[in-house]
Parts: sequence; structure tokens; C-alpha cells
Amino acid sequence: MAFTDLLDAVGGVGRFQFLYTGLLLLPCALLACHTFLQNFTAAAPSHHCQHPSNRTEETIKDSGAWLRATIPLDQHGIPEPCQRYVEPQWALLSPNTSVPGAATEGCEDGWVYDHSIFPSTIVTEWDLVCEARTLRDLAQSLYMAGVLVGAAVFGSLADRLGRKVPLVWSYLQLAVSGSATAYVSSFSAYCVFRFLMGMTFSGIILNSLSLVVEWMPTQGRTVAGILLGYSFTFGQLILAGVAYLIRSWRWLQFAVSVPFLIFFLCSWWLPESSRWLLLHGKSQQALKNLRKVAVMNGRKEEGERLTTEVVSSYVQSEFASVHTSSSILDLFRTPAIRKVTCCLMVVWFSNSIAYYGLAMDLQKFSLSIFLVQALFGIIDIPAMLVATTTMIYVGRRATVASFLILAGLMVIANMFVPEEMQTLRTAQAALGKGCLASSFICVYLFTGELYPTEIRQMGMGFVSVHARLGGLAAPLVTTLGEFSPVLPPVVFGATSILAGLAITCFLTETRNVPLVETIAEMERRVKEGPSRKDAEEKSEEISLQQLGASPLKETI
Repeated sequence: MAFTDLLDAVGGVGRFQFLYTGLLLLPCALLACHTFLQNFTAAAPSHHCQHPSNRTEETIKDSGAWLRATIPLDQHGIPEPCQRYVEPQWALLSPNTSVPGAATEGCEDGWVYDHSIFPSTIVTEWDLVCEARTLRDLAQSLYMAGVLVGAAVFGSLADRLGRKVPLVWSYLQLAVSGSATAYVSSFSAYCVFRFLMGMTFSGIILNSLSLVVEWMPTQGRTVAGILLGYSFTFGQLILAGVAYLIRSWRWLQFAVSVPFLIFFLCSWWLPESSRWLLLHGKSQQALKNLRKVAVMNGRKEEGERLTTEVVSSYVQSEFASVHTSSSILDLFRTPAIRKVTCCLMVVWFSNSIAYYGLAMDLQKFSLSIFLVQALFGIIDIPAMLVATTTMIYVGRRATVASFLILAGLMVIANMFVPEEMQTLRTAQAALGKGCLASSFICVYLFTGELYPTEIRQMGMGFVSVHARLGGLAAPLVTTLGEFSPVLPPVVFGATSILAGLAITCFLTETRNVPLVETIAEMERRVKEGPSRKDAEEKSEEISLQQLGASPLKETI
């Protein structure tokens, strides 16, 4: 008998599941704000060199005439952001005049920034422009490095300490490090705290998804998993609105960090996964949690009739061959697990590199950055509605593969759109990003269903590391555009298509299939094949109907 049958006995998809899922998904929404926060806190406004400090032309130095005489223009007629004339070229004030060969120098006295949109950003505060412009990307790369480290650390800890402990700690760490970032006085300290914030991303996402999936009966897993994607999309819309209202980077940083202190306090109510508790021999605590669920779902009597013996016998066949001490080698030890792990490594890396390549550089579009952020979030909604429908009625494998291939084709097609058609380019990029966002959240659920409970968190943590490698690689791929503008879209598109094909060829469908609990059970399913497995389940169902008994039914 499957553990999901035990969940059905204490209420199935009831009040507890709705409340539990809501409390876990709300923090995931604000987590999206931190992921894309540097689109606003690290925005680079237009700027040009500050005038020399020893100049005395007080009446004209801030006028357009002074700017024209001291700052050279680029090929588009825009003042150069990183160069100024060594001496003012007053001849340029006359129409149709040029001064070829005039000596220039760097911005020795700093820069003048346009504060009309953002009164302050980390760029204007620490002059992260010109030679220092790569430090902006360094801060985001360190955030993604933190996500990578967090995936390895929290993924492993969750299989040893449970899902709840790393989740609660991640809430506290994000609240403290995020709020502290708003008070730092140096760029180095800012980078350290960004790294710490990045670590919590994995701790929150991975454990939230596992807790939702492991407390949800089979028929509710798809909707619960896809709601995680909607919460992440909702968070992007929240960020666009909050960033529009709060333009100072320090106040914006503080505003999206403080709520996690509330989540930390509320998270103590969340019960640990009974699947994990049973897997690690903590049947008393698992029974206590199941009775709480029964009460909240209006099945108090059924919950009171549960005993440790009933729960243990109900899942004995699932956990009989489990061993609680696991290592990374378990992800490659047997053929079925090895195939799943290798394929998911490719899928997570490819999905991530394309997704962050599109989503983390909004200033390359000529439209308002607030509008682009909102557009990117809004497009995700219909894309995820389609993904939800296809995951329920078609399956996980076809959904994820189709969205990845479609996104790759859109990204490649976008490089054939002329530069002048910025609206079309933005809309097409938003559609591609919507497909990648949908496939991303689908692959989270798909991965959680493919791995057995015994190593689920370790497996998700391990493949999530490859997603973070993709996030780290995305800025590097973007810089290839300085050599050839076609290279970034080709790389992003080709990797996405490759991932879609890998899913089609190597992964199995998990729609309406009970979660696998152990590695041995997964290998057995693969060897026996779906036809034999279905026949055995049907035979078991008929036998139970004839006997009218199961361990749980006999007791209740």
C-alpha cells in the first residue's frame, strides 16, 4: 500500500493541504524579488564625466554648452560615459564643427548620473561604471554562486535533518542578510551578503517543493507543484510594483527582506514531512503529524484510530529496503537512477542558462525597465496555465520537453528581428522567457516525482547545482555578444532545444503515478515494466475488494 493512500484516509486534498501550500508558496513569491532585484538596485543610469575640479567657469559648467565642450559624443550623438576632453573644446559650440584628434582622458573626477528614474543604486553609490562595470555582474554572479552552494548544502542537510529545519533556517538567514545589505557601506560587504542571500534561495525552493509534494496526495501534486511557478511569477510582478514605488536601492532592499522574519516566526507551525519521518524511523512523530492533518481535514475520528502499528504496516512494503545513510554516489549507483540523474543534469543546466540569460539583463531593451519586468511576469501567467493543463491531461515529460524546444526556437528566431523593432523583440523575448519559466517549474515537480523519497532532496539538490552553474554561465555567454551578437541567442536556444530532446529520449512519465519511496523500488519498476506493474496493482485492488481489508481499514 502506498503512503498516498494513508493521506487519502486522513482527508486527501483538504483544508490542511490548502493552508500548508499557501504558507509555503507566499515566501517563494518574495524570493523571486531577491532573484531579480539587481535589475533595479544595480540599474546603470545614463552618466558622463564630472567636470574638472579646478575649473572656474561656474556660469556655464552645468549647462548644455559646458557638456558639449567637455564631453565627446559617440557614433549615435550621445555623450561618451567614460571619456572627456583634456581641455574644453569651445569650438564645438559652433554648428557643424568638429575637433578630430582632440586629446581625451578618463573620468578622473568621477561621474554625473541621471537621477530622474533612480535616486540611488549600487552603481551610482560605488561608481560601478566604465572600468568597474563588470563588478555589477560580479555581484549577481556571487548571488548565483550562493544559490549553487545552497543547493549542495541544503539539499544534503534536508535528507539528514528533515525538510523543515533547513527551511526555517533559510527564512532567518534571508531576513538577516537581506536586511543587513541595506546598511552596508562598502561594495565588498554587499557582495558577501548577496552570497548569503543566494544560499537561501535553494534552501527555500527545494524544501518548500518537497514539503508540498510529500504532503499532497497523487491527484493534487500537479496543481500544487505548478502553483510554485505562479508564486514565482507573482513575485516578479510584486517586484515591478514595489520597485516603481520605492526607487532608492537601500529602502527597496529592506522592503523585500523584512517579511522573511514574519515567515520565520510562522514556519514553526509547519509540520515535518511524515514521509521523511517514517523513512528515518520516527513513527511516533509521523503519527502525531498525521493526526493533526486528520483534525484539520475534518477526519478527527479516523486520525484517532491510527496507531504506530497501523502506519508502519501500511507503508512497510515501501520502506522495507530503505537505508537512511546516503551519499552522492547513490545518484549514479544503479542504472535507472543514473539515467535520470545524467539527463536531469543537462535539463536543469540548459533551462537555467537560457532563463537567466533572458531575465537578468532587462536594460538591453529600450522600453521602461518597470514595464519590461511586468511584461516578463505577465506573460508567464498564460504560459503556466497551458503548462498546468498539459501536465494534468497530457503528462510531465511532453510538457517540459515541448516548452523547452519552443523556447529555444523563439530565442533563435529573435535574432532575425531587426534592431529597430524593439517592441517585437521584447514581446518575443518575453514569450520565450514565459516558456522557460513554465518548463522550469514543471521540471521542479517532474524531478521531485522521478527521484525516490530516500534520496529525493539529495537528487534535487544535486541537479539544482547544475541549474546554478547555468545561472553563473549566463552572464559569460551574454558577454560573447561583444564579439558577435548572434552567439548568445544561438547558445541559449540550442541548449534549450537539446534539453527538450533529452527529456523525450531518456525520462519516463510520472503523471498519476505514486511517488517512489526507495531506490530498490525504482529499479524494480523499471525492470518489471509498466504493463506488469499495472497488472499487479489491478490484481491487488481486486483482492482487497474481495477480502474487504487492509491494515488501515481493519483498524478504522
